[in-house]
Amino acid sequence: MGLSLQEADPLTETDRLAFWEQQARRLDWAAEWTTAHSFQPARPVSDGTDGQLTVPVIEWFAGGRLNVAHNCVDRHVDAGLGTKVALHFEGEPGDRRTVTYADLQDEVSRAANALLALGIGTGDRVVIYLPVLVETVVITLACARIGAVHSLVFGGFSAEALRFRVEDTGAKLLVTTDGQYRRGAAVPVKTNADQAVAGSDSIEHVLVIRRTGDDVEWTEGRDVWWHDVVDSASPQHTPEAFDAETPLFIMYTSGTTGKPKGLVHTSGGYLTQASWSFEHLFSHPDPEQRKHDVHWCTADLAWVTAHTYEIYGPLSNGATQVIFEGTPNTPHPGRHFEIIERYGVTSYYTAPTLIRSLMGWFPDGVPASYDLSSIRLLGTVGEATNPEAWRWFREHLGAGTAPVVDTWWQSETGATILSPRPTDPSFKPGCASRALPGVSTRIVDDAGNPAPAGEQGLIVVDRTGPAMARTVWGDPQRYLDSYWRKFATQGWFLAGDGARYDDDGDTWILGRVDDVLNVSGHRLSTIEIESALVAHPWVVEAGVCPVSDPRTGHAIAAFVVLSPSAGTDPTDGADVVRVLRDHVATVIGPIAKPAAVVVVDDVPKTRSGKIMRRLLTQLYENTALGDTTSLQNEGCVPGIAAVLAARSDP
Repeated sequence: MGLSLQEADPLTETDRLAFWEQQARRLDWAAEWTTAHSFQPARPVSDGTDGQLTVPVIEWFAGGRLNVAHNCVDRHVDAGLGTKVALHFEGEPGDRRTVTYADLQDEVSRAANALLALGIGTGDRVVIYLPVLVETVVITLACARIGAVHSLVFGGFSAEALRFRVEDTGAKLLVTTDGQYRRGAAVPVKTNADQAVAGSDSIEHVLVIRRTGDDVEWTEGRDVWWHDVVDSASPQHTPEAFDAETPLFIMYTSGTTGKPKGLVHTSGGYLTQASWSFEHLFSHPDPEQRKHDVHWCTADLAWVTAHTYEIYGPLSNGATQVIFEGTPNTPHPGRHFEIIERYGVTSYYTAPTLIRSLMGWFPDGVPASYDLSSIRLLGTVGEATNPEAWRWFREHLGAGTAPVVDTWWQSETGATILSPRPTDPSFKPGCASRALPGVSTRIVDDAGNPAPAGEQGLIVVDRTGPAMARTVWGDPQRYLDSYWRKFATQGWFLAGDGARYDDDGDTWILGRVDDVLNVSGHRLSTIEIESALVAHPWVVEAGVCPVSDPRTGHAIAAFVVLSPSAGTDPTDGADVVRVLRDHVATVIGPIAKPAAVVVVDDVPKTRSGKIMRRLLTQLYENTALGDTTSLQNEGCVPGIAAVLAARSDP
C-alpha cells in the first residue's frame, strides 16, 4: 500500500534542510557553507509593470567551497581505494579496458594540466563531442577539476546541432574524436566538428582523440591530438576548491518550439543530490556488500541521466561501473546480456524504449545461455514505463524478484524526484510512486488546486532539491517563462508532465502535457494508449499523438513498430490496423480507439529514450517540423513521411 497524500513528505522545512546538510557532509568540503539554502521565487517587479516578474534565484550551500573532481576521484585514492575498479569500458568492436581510481586520478590530472596549457581556465566553456569512451569521463572530470564549464553533446548529433551549442556557450575548446564505432562501422566525427566551428565562434582549439584511426582534415595551430597534449602532460595536479554555486555544466534540452535551452547546473548542490540519490537508489543496502556492486547506466554520456548516474553519482560514491560505446544490438541483440554476465552487473539502469526493443528481439525471454544472476536491482528512466514492458523487464532480467526503481526526474531537476524505494517489496508496474526524501511534488489543476485521485493534472515540484538547474544559459527570462511563471504565486516548478494520483496516493506519470489528447471532451493520456498497444503481442513499440479533428477536437494517430509475430506484411496492414484499433477499444474504451494506425520501422526518440510525439503530429499533418536536434534516430523521419505519403486512410 502506498503512502497517503498527507504522508508523502513528512519533513518540515527545517528538517528538510537539515537532511540536505547531512547529505552534503558525505562529501569533502574545503570550507563549509554559511547558509544551507535560499530561494527567491518569481515575484512582480517593484515598479508594478503589468505581467513582469523577477527571475527566481536558487542557492544551496552558499559560502561553501569544494572541488567536484576531488570528490569523485582523489578522495577515494586518499582513502586507500586506488586499486578499486572505477570503470569497465567495453567498445563496440569488442576492445576492453579496466580503469582503477588511481588510473583515473592520473588521467584526469594529465587532462587538467593539458586544459590549462591550452588556455582553459575557471569559467571557460568546453564543448565535448564524443561517444562513450573513458576519455569522455576523463575530460569531463578535468573540466570540473579546474572550474571550467562543460557541455557534452551526443557524438551522433549533426554539425548544425553542434554548431548551435558551440556558439551558444561561447566555448573556447571543442573536444572530439576522429570517428566512432556505430552499428558495426567506423563513422566519421571530426568532419562534423570542423563544420561546426567554421563559422563565427570563440573556439581556439579542437582537441582530437584518435579512436578509429581514420584520416581527418587538420587545421594547424587550432587542432591538437589528445595523445600529444594529454598523454604527455604531468600526472601531478592539485585541485582548487570552488564556490558551491560555481557552474559545473550546461545541459541542452529540446523544447516543443524554439531553440534548445541550455540548463545551468552548479557544483555543490548538484553533487550533493547526485551522490546521495545514487547511493539511495542503486547501492547495496548493506554498506559491507557495496564492494561487490557493479553499476551500469546505459545512457549516452551526453544525457543528464549519465551525468548524474554514470559520472558524478557513481564516482562520488567510489562505485565500480560499466560504460559501453556501442548500440545494444551490435553485433547481435544479446550484447547487453553478454556485458551483464561478463562484468557481474548488479544494477542495470536503462530506458523503457530499450526494454521494448529487447521484448521484440526476445519475445520468449532471455535465452538460458546468458547468466544474469548477478542483477540485484533494475531501474528505468526517460518516460513512464508501459506496465507490460515493466513486467517483462522484471521477469526476464530480474528473475521476477529484483526491485525496479522506476524513476521520474528531468534535466531541470538534475536528479531523481519520484521513485519506488528499492527496499520496498511492493511495486506497481509503471508507477513513479512518491517523492524521495528532501523533495516533494503535487498534482494540481490548471489553477493550482489539488487534483482528485484518478484525475489527470499537472505535476509540480513544490520543494526542489539542491541539484535543481539555476537558469537557462544566457536567457534567464526563458527560465522564468518556461518553468516558474505559471505558478509564480506558489513558487512551484512546472515540470510540463501530466500525472494522476491513484487511491493510495501514489503518482502515475502520464507524459508531456503537450501530448495530452482531448477527444470529444475526454482527456486521454498518450502513455495509456501506447501501453495498451504494446500489451498486444504484435506490437514492439508504439507512439501515439494527437491530430486535429474538426468534429472531436483531437483524433488519435498511433504509429506502431510490429514484431515478427504480427504475421502480416506491413505494406498490406489492413488486418493489423483493424485488430489494433479494436484492441485499444477493448482495453481502454471506444473513446480511445485510434482513428489511424500507421505501421513504421521506428518511432522518433530522443537520446533519453522519450518518444517525440509532437514530431509524429507534425509528420501526420504535414506541417513544418520543429527542433529535431535531440533525436537519436533522425533517419527514421523520412521513412515515416514516406509511409504517410503512400498510405490511404482505413
